[in-house]
Amino acid sequence: MGLAVLIAGAEALVRGASRLAVSIGISPLVVGLTVVAFGTSAPELAISIKSSLSGHTDIAVGNVIGSNIFNVLFILGLSALIVPLSVSQQLVRLDVPLMITISVFVLLLGYDGTLSRIDGCLLFSGLIAYLVFLIFQSRKEEKQVQDEYAQEYGVSSGMTVRRLLVNLVLVLGGFGLLILGSRWLVDSATTIAQYFGISELIIGLTIIAAGTSLPEVVTSVVASIKGERDIAVGNVIGSNIFNILSVLGLSAITAPDGLGVSQAVLQLEIPIMIAVAFACMPIFFSGYVIARWEGALFLGYYLVYMLYLILIATQHAFLTFFSTIMLYFVIPVTVITLLIVTVRTIQKRKDVKSL
Repeated sequence: MGLAVLIAGAEALVRGASRLAVSIGISPLVVGLTVVAFGTSAPELAISIKSSLSGHTDIAVGNVIGSNIFNVLFILGLSALIVPLSVSQQLVRLDVPLMITISVFVLLLGYDGTLSRIDGCLLFSGLIAYLVFLIFQSRKEEKQVQDEYAQEYGVSSGMTVRRLLVNLVLVLGGFGLLILGSRWLVDSATTIAQYFGISELIIGLTIIAAGTSLPEVVTSVVASIKGERDIAVGNVIGSNIFNILSVLGLSAITAPDGLGVSQAVLQLEIPIMIAVAFACMPIFFSGYVIARWEGALFLGYYLVYMLYLILIATQHAFLTFFSTIMLYFVIPVTVITLLIVTVRTIQKRKDVKSL
């Protein structure tokens, strides 16, 4: 019930806020890059802040890391399986490198075992700088991209008193549902973890991470079906950047003693998040298209990651053999394949330019 209320609150918030923004003259492209990106990350923000205030820092941190892994491997993988996704050059040249950089930055900040309030302020100030850049950059976007966002989020129209009241109710009601849903979900998840003897970190990385990412699932899958390439891919990358800079930043700021970062998170979960971010580069470079086989590869890795977490949670005897196979065979083969694809693509571009 908490998850359902949380998602309903995020949907109401996005609808109301985006309509209000467009009605006062903000371009649909800027609305998509800012208001909607904030809205789709609202469940993660509500959960992480509630968890940090309640002292459940493993849920707060695990929610962000798990959501970022889920966004790339599951959502991009599923969307690419439906329709091969075109990728804009800005995503390859700016947004993906930024996602990689801030993922590594989180590892460095948390190396002392805590994301302090100062660390949180650093992350959140990065978000403000990123938003300012996006707004200026949006003015240079080609007409096709602007039309795509206008179709998705509407165009500026007269705002009657009735429409204004309806949208304000949606925004306020959305915030209220987010607060209620986050409280129910955190309390229930903690109880489930204690009952089954599973760590709160595992709960945050799996059930909560996947659940709070459902708005992104719907947005990207529907956008891919409609052929809206920048929304389908940009939503995922933008959400990951927002999760780190906004959700982790604000959670660290609001937590009384900062966010505790366990050794398991530093040694395994954050490195996996960084690896997943790096995995985007060669795939995005291969002709600026995420092909179906690449989507299947992402989905396969997410299933493997889930299996790995289940084996850890249950301390299954198969865990050691599974880890060995992944470390010394599957991962190296995948890396070599992606490198070959990247090198071939770069070579083809050089050949085309030479002609």
